[in-house]
Amino acid sequence: MDSVIDRATSTRVSVHLAPWVFPIEGPPIRNGAVSVVDGVISQTGSAGDVLSATRAAASDPAVREWSGALIPGLVNAHSHLQYTCMAEVGASTYAGFEDWSRAFQDVYERPHDWAESAADGLEIAVATGTTAVADIVTDLPALGVLQHGAVHGIVYWELMSWLEVDWKGSGRQLTAELLATAGVEQIGLSPHAPYSLDTTVLSDLTALSRELGVRRHLHLAESAWEAEYTMHGRGDLAEQWRKWGYDGFHLLKNGGSRLRPVSYAESIGALGDDVHIAHGIYVDATDRETLRRTRTSVALCPRSNSVIGLDEAPVAAYLREGNSIAVGTDSLSSTPSLDLLGDVSALYRIAREQGYAERDLHERLLAAATRGGAEAMGALGGVGAFGTLSIGAYADFAVLDVDGSSSDDVLAAIVEAGEGTNTATIIAGEVRWQAQT
Repeated sequence: MDSVIDRATSTRVSVHLAPWVFPIEGPPIRNGAVSVVDGVISQTGSAGDVLSATRAAASDPAVREWSGALIPGLVNAHSHLQYTCMAEVGASTYAGFEDWSRAFQDVYERPHDWAESAADGLEIAVATGTTAVADIVTDLPALGVLQHGAVHGIVYWELMSWLEVDWKGSGRQLTAELLATAGVEQIGLSPHAPYSLDTTVLSDLTALSRELGVRRHLHLAESAWEAEYTMHGRGDLAEQWRKWGYDGFHLLKNGGSRLRPVSYAESIGALGDDVHIAHGIYVDATDRETLRRTRTSVALCPRSNSVIGLDEAPVAAYLREGNSIAVGTDSLSSTPSLDLLGDVSALYRIAREQGYAERDLHERLLAAATRGGAEAMGALGGVGAFGTLSIGAYADFAVLDVDGSSSDDVLAAIVEAGEGTNTATIIAGEVRWQAQT
């Protein structure tokens, strides 16, 4: 059995035992264990084997026994933690994206302490088993949320409302300087959406991100009117942005591109394996093939979509066709909670209702909520990996209060009704949250 314990250099060694361990990269383990050295996983296997190997290499490891199921920490692949203070918006329901965005804007423009709100959101997320986040930040005070909270993932600086002339005049340089001086280790760029940035700006953000060596994350195919906007420069979404004074955008000024949103994004170089998109609701088979071909992952946010009044994403088609999917909560301004397992159970229901009948659904959705989010952020394998209980990955895991006579029963309980079951969250080997007994 492989192990990376080094008696000469290790300083913190621990073993975590549980009735069930789900490594994701490998089958479930009955009466399993995870060994941790200096915040990194050194071994995963049966409790007896792991304890024996660990004690042979480290004379007195700390041993923790947990009840329930130990899984990789949940990876929230799309969030806006700074909007935690805007839960009043998410408490209502809306007739569509444009209706919701007007309500959102009314509350957003009030004074807010964005740093405090983001920190509050992160605390909530960690308490539900989340250990890594793809967090989009719109206001500078919230930019350090993950670093200050010592949670893995990437904060993506959001850009919107840039016309070509302004971007070339100052926007590009200011953005590059911000990323260079922000003092945030894991940072990326979030071109907001095809409708909120001029064509040349959205295209150049790909070039800039690659120059700076950072990843990107954007909203795509979220509004029912997005296709009408990118194809013809008209519709409710287009009129909203004209009303806000952006009729100089290339798509609005020139009557669109004749391309659907996903094809438009590909045509200007906005897709690829260094970017993942959020939502991906209004996509057809050609769009999904484009996302697969460009190796662009999709973060699905079903509960947010429901609050906003959007259609359901084609979850079953994504699964059947082999798209890379992850799971996100979005923010409390559009969802009832930041517990990612609530969205996992929603995806399960949607997939079954859409006709996905394969037996692997539970396994694939838990993988989407863990490994899938890590893949979306380029964090599978190597230094800084998370999302699986693999040797060398961060020792990030959640302990869920679920039980069953078989691994299939436990997995079904996690996926179908896992919201609210987290009892402990461990990040880099440290217990960061534990339920009061």
